Amino acid sequence: MKDAARIEAFLEMMSAERGAALNTLESYRRDLEDASEIITSGLAQADTAALRGYLDSVAARGFAASSQARRLSALRQFFAFLYAEGLRDDDPTGTLDSPKKASTLPKIMSEAETGRLLDRAALEAADPALAGGDAVTPLRAGGDAAAPLRAGGDAVAALRLHALVEVLYATGLRVSELVGLPVAVALRDERFFVVRGKGNKERMVPLSPKARAAMQAWLAARNKIPAFAESPFLFPAASESGYLARQVFARDLKALAARAGISAEKISPHVLRHAFASHLLQNGADLRAVQQLLGHADISTTQIYTHVLEERLMRLVNDHHPLAD
Repeated sequence: MKDAARIEAFLEMMSAERGAALNTLESYRRDLEDASEIITSGLAQADTAALRGYLDSVAARGFAASSQARRLSALRQFFAFLYAEGLRDDDPTGTLDSPKKASTLPKIMSEAETGRLLDRAALEAADPALAGGDAVTPLRAGGDAAAPLRAGGDAVAALRLHALVEVLYATGLRVSELVGLPVAVALRDERFFVVRGKGNKERMVPLSPKARAAMQAWLAARNKIPAFAESPFLFPAASESGYLARQVFARDLKALAARAGISAEKISPHVLRHAFASHLLQNGADLRAVQQLLGHADISTTQIYTHVLEERLMRLVNDHHPLAD
């Protein structure tokens, strides 16, 4: 069996047995096919020295430590699969060292900046003229090149952007989870809903009153658009997936930030997810609760926010300890 066939078998297992997302499967495919091309003797037959040489070549090509670590993870899972299937009697990745990644803190928006962003989105939903014409991606029938669905396309798009921003900050969803939300979430109009995240795992997330109101305003406008009314998605689009592309939301979010007087370089959907977690911790939330809300399988992933806890504890001591002055 050639490398290509073994890689396909591995990907089928990851999809069927572990529920790996499409993006994850595509990343595994790219990484394993790259290794197969570099290791000319054959990836599936490679020994530890050959794999170490491949990882050295990845580093030499200038890939970041995080990219190197991802490729090593793909190799480890691939060879674990071969061993489990009896296609190898050893695992050559066992003694390979993971590259050291620099410890970096996530980009964080202050509560004041986040409030300014949300206020601007609400203003534009009420008065789309404030968005300045092309500042919001209009709703279109067949992508960016097609004609708008209706004369009020910019107004409807402003309602969509407001709903997206409010729901993202209220829930801390991953952007892929947000744009792919089912319309049933809005139809139920409840304070909590269940989202299916990474690894096909479900978790419950809250909705603030403002997020629910923004969602209902968007739903009412969405349902008046014939091309969208029957869609199963809350944020439908004329795309292959059937829902709004992450890149479109990211672009609109940066434009909204600029209009709110916030540097566009400072914001992305993931930064708003960070803001959700950081602001919860700053206001007394438990780290385990934040882990559950974010859908992190391991609390070590959530611990990137411990600097927020440290700041809060330091402020607590400085404000209340009798000898702090």
